[in-house]
Amino acid sequence: MKDTQLLKGVLDGCVLHIIANQRIYGYELVQKLREYGFSTIVGGTVYPLLQKLEKLGLIEGKIETSTDGPDRKYLYITPEGQAYLQTFDDQWAAMVLKVSKVINDGNNQNN
Repeated sequence: MKDTQLLKGVLDGCVLHIIANQRIYGYELVQKLREYGFSTIVGGTVYPLLQKLEKLGLIEGKIETSTDGPDRKYLYITPEGQAYLQTFDDQWAAMVLKVSKVINDGNNQNN
């Protein structure tokens, strides 16, 4: 299975977590995802996702001046985004528990 198939379902939550934890702009977000090990992530994946999250009201962008060059659009999580993130975290924890049970049960039967 390709990483991209697994990542598709969880990228929203990962991106929202990063935005919730720090003031960040798009290119910086791509770099942060790579730091976390998502080495195949590119702007062409992240920017449409950011547009979708903004359209859904989960994040908002604010143009701010930058000391390093032109103004940048910094991203912030909204209260709706915080609520979405809580639901994501709950669903992710439940999924990890279920998959772990399946894996552990299979490993126990092979011994």
